[in-house]
Amino acid sequence: MDEAVNTKFDQMFQVQYFAPEKMLDLDEKDLGLEELKHLAEWEIFPEVEKLYISNNQLTDAAIETLEQVSGNLQSLYLNHNLLGDGAARSLARSEWVKPLKCLMLEANAITAEGAKALANSTHFQNLEELFLDFNPIGPEGVKAIAESPNFPNLKALHLDSTQMGDEGAVALANSKTLTGIERLYLCSNRIGNEGALALSRSENLKTLRVLSIWRNEIRDAGGQAMIASSTFDRLERLYMSLNLMDPPVIQEIRNSALAQRLVTLVMD
Repeated sequence: MDEAVNTKFDQMFQVQYFAPEKMLDLDEKDLGLEELKHLAEWEIFPEVEKLYISNNQLTDAAIETLEQVSGNLQSLYLNHNLLGDGAARSLARSEWVKPLKCLMLEANAITAEGAKALANSTHFQNLEELFLDFNPIGPEGVKAIAESPNFPNLKALHLDSTQMGDEGAVALANSKTLTGIERLYLCSNRIGNEGALALSRSENLKTLRVLSIWRNEIRDAGGQAMIASSTFDRLERLYMSLNLMDPPVIQEIRNSALAQRLVTLVMD
């Protein structure tokens, strides 16, 4: 890459770098492989703690260019790129991800294989929030995350539109390792009564403060089980609009003791 191009990228990175917050905002800059290569070599990059690089043209090969980075990233936003399982594998084997507290991979093309790679990595011990929404990881990928011992500090798990179905919800309910989850997002996953009943009976999700499970296929029995459950005693916010419960059960939920304890309840 010639000096003129280097100067152009250096200037762009510098303008988008907010030093007090140690934040670099490169969202929607049409970045690809060459730009990310240069970013990895940028002298200020090791100082960056928050990197916003969403809505670009980044592919798996672009993520591989960061494998040797030695930095202090705590938040990495990669949503709405062109990433797949290769990017997940690159992240999983990279030492530089160890400080991460937040990893956003929403709306890429990561499948169950990519989710397994993340779940099998020992580099995410500090991760507190993981976004995998709108990736087709399916029940197999969700199960890998749910059974992994490698996310000991995870507090928020975003799994909207991941095609998990009841099988994925049951895996989360039965998880023996995700016992500190406070915020769980499961929207648009075709979860029905089986999944709702499993979540309601879970002994491992009692730390939940936020549960978002709207636009699923939960019917009356599932909704009634949720309001009768001791699993949700600490719940503060519940989002369950656009399910398949009948109006009398919806009203029953609104009048329940659980509803009275909640700060937020969003129903149909």
